[in-house]
Amino acid sequence: MNEPLDFYFEFASPYAYLASLRIGSIAGAYEREVRWRPIMLGAMFKLTGSVPNVQAPLRGPYFLRDAPRCARLMDAPFTLPPNLPMNSLAASRAFWWLHGADPDMARGFAEAVFFAHWAEGRDLSAIEQVVEVARTLGIDETALREAVADPAIKERLKAETDHAIERGVFGSPFIFVDGEPFWGADRLDHVERWLASGGW
Repeated sequence: MNEPLDFYFEFASPYAYLASLRIGSIAGAYEREVRWRPIMLGAMFKLTGSVPNVQAPLRGPYFLRDAPRCARLMDAPFTLPPNLPMNSLAASRAFWWLHGADPDMARGFAEAVFFAHWAEGRDLSAIEQVVEVARTLGIDETALREAVADPAIKERLKAETDHAIERGVFGSPFIFVDGEPFWGADRLDHVERWLASGGW
């Protein structure tokens, strides 16, 4: 039985963006689906006492060098946005609203958000900027604005984040393969090896 891979991510993570470019093809090669699951990494930071990479002493300058370098290695388009980290609340809520009706549309929206933010370097913190991305996909602007403010959608994102914490998620990207956790885009080769071998 080929269970889907759970792909937890935070839109503000460049490593999640890079992982998003490969996760589908890796899973597909082993006849697996991928469940895309955006979360709010800030909730994990409160538990672990961490901060966003860019704000951490010593780690921040390294991060600003490493993320573009990883993108170059993958030959992936990459532009550092002007404001880091972005507030991904609107984009994440919009995803879960779309997911309720059409998971494929939600995934396409997530890919578009990642591309706009990390490939084109656009700040998508404000709802207006998220709407601009959604509009290119034919998503109704008024409905999206209403959804982002809907208490039920807010609760869905919170519940997904809480569930991720219960599963031990503390970073982005975070991938589960048959219950086995892998943290980081640099673990995608491990994910692929695990899928091929059944584990070690």
